[in-house]
Amino acid sequence: MKIHWLGLIVVAVLCIAMDVYICRRLRRCGYRWAAWFNAALAVLTAALATAVAVMPLSEATTLNSTFVTGQYMLYTFFAILAPKALGTLVYGIGRLIRQRWMTICAFIVAALVFGVMWWGAIVTPGKIEVKEVELAFDRLPEAFDGYRIVQWSDAHLGTYNGRTAIVERQIKAINDLHPDMICFTGDLVSRKTDEALPYRDLLAQLHAPDGVYSVLGNHDYDNYVRWNAENEKVADRKALCSLQEDAGWKLLNDDHAIIKRGDDQIVLIGTENFGDHPFEKRGNLAKAYNGLNDSNFKIELQHNPYAWRANTLTNSNIDLMLAGHTHAWQLIFKLGNWRWSPACMRYPEWGGAYNEGDRWLYVNIGTGMVGPPMRIGATPEITVITFKKRR
Repeated sequence: MKIHWLGLIVVAVLCIAMDVYICRRLRRCGYRWAAWFNAALAVLTAALATAVAVMPLSEATTLNSTFVTGQYMLYTFFAILAPKALGTLVYGIGRLIRQRWMTICAFIVAALVFGVMWWGAIVTPGKIEVKEVELAFDRLPEAFDGYRIVQWSDAHLGTYNGRTAIVERQIKAINDLHPDMICFTGDLVSRKTDEALPYRDLLAQLHAPDGVYSVLGNHDYDNYVRWNAENEKVADRKALCSLQEDAGWKLLNDDHAIIKRGDDQIVLIGTENFGDHPFEKRGNLAKAYNGLNDSNFKIELQHNPYAWRANTLTNSNIDLMLAGHTHAWQLIFKLGNWRWSPACMRYPEWGGAYNEGDRWLYVNIGTGMVGPPMRIGATPEITVITFKKRR
């Protein structure tokens, strides 16, 4: 992988300075065993950081198991560093204001942060939160009053490194909802098609009367590894599309489908990923459907919610967009009905339902992980959306 040596050196110097300070304070307080334990942790984190820095994680030939191992090694580094850093900060504040009880607070803060980080890495990714959403529309045809769509997004199947149990539970949860239609809004894999191979039979088990539809996400275009040749990259993307189609999914790459109920119909439009910088703007609404402002009730599947304001609202009268992509940055803080995610600093619409008048966007925070292998407060989400005709 690409090594940013200046940043690595700065982090290394800060870590060494912090560990020297911690060891000296522990020794002065008579906790020699704790000082030795901290020193051992310092050596471990240095070894982890060095190993990850030299691993060829961006190479196309790198096995997914190696890539996942690198992710967990890097996460372990931060799961040791962050509690120590925050604990040291609290301890330093206590010394500054001459309050000894802050020393106990420092240990409590460090322990809580450590516990939360590992709970988010070990427990939360295996959970499922089914979100029931009801949306009312003036333009919805009568025959579709009560119509139910299940949205699944950002599976990142490489996350699980071939372990099928978690994905099997997700598939079962979707089928048990008995929706009229299932929609997958991109990022089936993180790097390459082979991540999805252990799950082919499971993906084929998804079923709904009106079918299973999908679009590609930014990770599905094979841009996150270095290929020896462009034709290898193109072949891998085609293999991912074929895998979905072989599972019985209808992949809408700038295409549409008509869903009928008697004399009534709705239009399902799927656009390729249309992202904010540095993501590509591939999606072409006009190519996907040439009646973007007609009287039909329309749903768009699009991976990136950025496209809603940048493209959909201004160039169509599409009633509902379903998107994913944000993961809520895999971190949500909650207190009662209040919730906040750092994802809001980049995406105004980062998770849940948003509207401009009678036009809606729903952002699903996904089930898989990319980057740090954790979900803190951001429980994997399966969404079931029920349409209602506004009377």
